[in-house]
Amino acid sequence: MLKNKGRSSKRDTLAVTAVALQDHILQDLQLRNLSVADRSKTKVQKENQTKCVKGSARALTDTGLKRLTRDPAAEDPEREYVLDPKPPPLTLAQKLGLFEPPPLPLSSNEWEKVKQRSIVQGDSMQPCPICKEEFALRPQVLLSCSHVFHRACLQAFEKFTNKKTCPLCRKNQYQTRVIHDGARLFKIKCATRIQAAWRGHVVRKWYRELRKTVPPTDAKLRRRFFEEKFTEISHRMLCSYHTDIDELFSEIDHCLAVNRSVLQQLEERCGHELTEDDWERIQTQALRREAPECPICLTPLSARSAGGRPPSRETALLSCSHIFHHTCLLALEEFSLGDSSPFHACPLCRSCYQKKILEC
Repeated sequence: MLKNKGRSSKRDTLAVTAVALQDHILQDLQLRNLSVADRSKTKVQKENQTKCVKGSARALTDTGLKRLTRDPAAEDPEREYVLDPKPPPLTLAQKLGLFEPPPLPLSSNEWEKVKQRSIVQGDSMQPCPICKEEFALRPQVLLSCSHVFHRACLQAFEKFTNKKTCPLCRKNQYQTRVIHDGARLFKIKCATRIQAAWRGHVVRKWYRELRKTVPPTDAKLRRRFFEEKFTEISHRMLCSYHTDIDELFSEIDHCLAVNRSVLQQLEERCGHELTEDDWERIQTQALRREAPECPICLTPLSARSAGGRPPSRETALLSCSHIFHHTCLLALEEFSLGDSSPFHACPLCRSCYQKKILEC
């Protein structure tokens, strides 16, 4: 009897360990379609649960107000939080000591160490190991093994493999934490690109203004620079002037008519010869003025030489009643307008004149 009891106890322990191992393997592989319990019992239990729910159900009045579910990431988009704060339940094999229990949730200090290890490795600066794309602003998760992935990529990998193992180091039952290092680095990178683009625009604008104002040293570029400047100035002058040909010709005709009238008046004034009576009247007017010296050379007009001889310099009387030395007047006419001009102006009253040499 004792032998039979010992054998039955050993068989029971072997059966329990086999069931525990099978249950652990199924939970480890996360095969949800398979179950150790009997399907009929599970169906009965589910039916009983539904009946209990129906029996204990109560009528609820709909007020039209929906309860808002608070998302942990909705309050602060930059806040980091753990996705699986509670460890998975122990399997029978882990309870019996056949396998090691899952690790306890990491504390905040341990998560900081894991994050520092990831920063040192530069995982957030590299693309996602699954999709090979930058993290950008998409959700990012950090594993307890310090590897970083896209949250959607990791979920797809877990769904495809039906396991909770790291795609890189194959660590089982990892813990995940939502981080924003990739988004922060992406924002810094975008800000750097915007600043670089703006600075480049400012420098290019400054360089274009410099090229417009300062000529280059190279001969070909210098020639092209001045050609462009000359073209620009010519175009500006053409745009500033009125190019109506009919109006231009009419203005030329008006100017010619005015000049002809002025010349005609001068000819009427200075063209006719003065008579002797006119010269006598002009000479008396000049004597009344009593001009003692020539206005050009500022020397006396009627100075006599030694011995009582008449002066050696002739005097010229103008039609405007001013008197000058003849040589001084000739020099002034040659200096001012030349011998080819038909009319000359008096140095004092600026009127055209006719001259007469006075007898000494």
